[in-house]
Amino acid sequence: MADATKPTIHIDEVTGKDSSDADGSESKPFQTIQYAYLQHSDQVQYLVKKQEGDETEATYKPAAKAALKKAANYADVQKKKASKEKELAIRQQKEDEERQRVYEDAKKIIITEDKSLPKAVKIHLAETRPEIVKLGAGDRPKDVDYSSAGRGTRVRVMGRVHRERKQKEVLFVTLRDGYGFMQCVLTGPLAKTYDALTLTRETSMLIVGEMWEVPAGAHAPLNRELHADYFEIVGKAPGGDDAITNKVQAKGDAQTLLDMRHLVLRGETASAVLLVRDAVEHAFNLKYHELGYVKVSPPALVQTQVEGGSTLFSFDYYGEQAYLTQSSQLYLETAIPFAGNVYCIEKSFRAEKSLTRRHLSEYTHVEAELDFITFDDLLDHLEELICGVLEIVLGNPRIAALLKDLHPEFTMPERPFKRMRYSDAIDWLVEHNIPNENDQPHSFGDDIAEAAERRMTDIINRPIFLTHFPTEIKAFYMARDKDDPRVTESVDCLMPGVGEIVGGSMRMWDYDELMAAYKREEMDPAPYYWYTDQRRYGTSPHGGYGLGLERFLAWLCKQHTVRDTCLYPRYMGRCKP
Repeated sequence: MADATKPTIHIDEVTGKDSSDADGSESKPFQTIQYAYLQHSDQVQYLVKKQEGDETEATYKPAAKAALKKAANYADVQKKKASKEKELAIRQQKEDEERQRVYEDAKKIIITEDKSLPKAVKIHLAETRPEIVKLGAGDRPKDVDYSSAGRGTRVRVMGRVHRERKQKEVLFVTLRDGYGFMQCVLTGPLAKTYDALTLTRETSMLIVGEMWEVPAGAHAPLNRELHADYFEIVGKAPGGDDAITNKVQAKGDAQTLLDMRHLVLRGETASAVLLVRDAVEHAFNLKYHELGYVKVSPPALVQTQVEGGSTLFSFDYYGEQAYLTQSSQLYLETAIPFAGNVYCIEKSFRAEKSLTRRHLSEYTHVEAELDFITFDDLLDHLEELICGVLEIVLGNPRIAALLKDLHPEFTMPERPFKRMRYSDAIDWLVEHNIPNENDQPHSFGDDIAEAAERRMTDIINRPIFLTHFPTEIKAFYMARDKDDPRVTESVDCLMPGVGEIVGGSMRMWDYDELMAAYKREEMDPAPYYWYTDQRRYGTSPHGGYGLGLERFLAWLCKQHTVRDTCLYPRYMGRCKP
């Protein structure tokens, strides 16, 4: 029954509106009791339009008690929520005002370098006391005994903020400069400046102060920290939505991380892999020179193929067709007569429409050609090269420490490497019920697929020299085994977790045999005249190989994909940034 003493609010669930366009009158009814109750509470009576029969018979009737109770509860919840939001807004406003006041006060604090202090010596972040330790190329500083060396060396360092942490009136800043990390401590007025209060990660800074040993129980890079007496901001990095921690996240979308690769590279894992890469490439150069090899630089623009025409990147070269090189092998062979054993570390390009974790369209190829050798000589050399490079890399304490973090279980490969003929591998795969790509048992002549090859390698769990592949599945230039013409004197070096990292063989060195190979592969020998001439002008038994640096690093650094072992990966669909 309607209460004539209270104003009336109308609710029409069909035509009403829960907005400012409605006022609760019969001509402008609300749509729900909940919305109306928020506006008028229990100070009015609520009439709800009910449909009885056709639309012309619809009438307004008093709202049910259950509906009013539900509306009252809803209104109570909403009012409490609004009150809490108002409190938070007021608190936030006060905090913003207080922060702004602090910032305004901080802007008044001006710091200057005290010229009466000892002159600061500029050092890299991995150095300790500059008068005792200096960095050489690729070196890590030796440990310094601070108990005897004392503290108080005043230094000047520059780097980017890797981490920052505020603790009461102390600001801890970890700088990074590519050589290493250094913890810096800012106290007193330094920690109260506007620049200190608004410091963001990746901001570049200059900091001056004394280097001290860290207190007992505390931890810092190289067990020392810089107690600052002066600093400057060199380049301020953005915060908020544009902060680097919002741009790149460890478990972010893979494609987004590749789009942001220029920022990802600043992270500890990505940078560690590339620092190891530098050490590995340097180690290859050292090992080759130790072995007496000569480094040459073959062309990247070519008019011949090495590994088949389907993976060539072609382009117009002043009106002629040309390609990006698939391998420097053929050109390396031409350097043997004047230089002896030769090598190169160059880019190779394969237009493979493959998105596997071990394929790239542009990769770094470590290639070598050896003169007057046998197939066994080639295998012995590969084993010596790989282990020799690893010994050099692990002999660098800084790189060894990075590898320990990246791949804690890594151990030097056991020598000699396991040697397995292709035919034995086929039998092994059949025995272990590992099918081929057609889900059938492997048989002689199959090109062992990547998945099967990797599974076999992971089960055996040691480096494997897989040798003597059938002629039909190998390149035209590979020499046949004189004892079994069905197969070539060829080798793939397989590593656990990655699979093939090296492919090599003895090269055809007989002129007639090479000409027959051109014919068999339906290749025009004319463009290869310069290669064929090596068999006419003093031929020799020789062999060589190509090692994929990115795959080598994926194995060494325990990276899931070769895309993470190069600066900016290039593969099908990816040519940026």
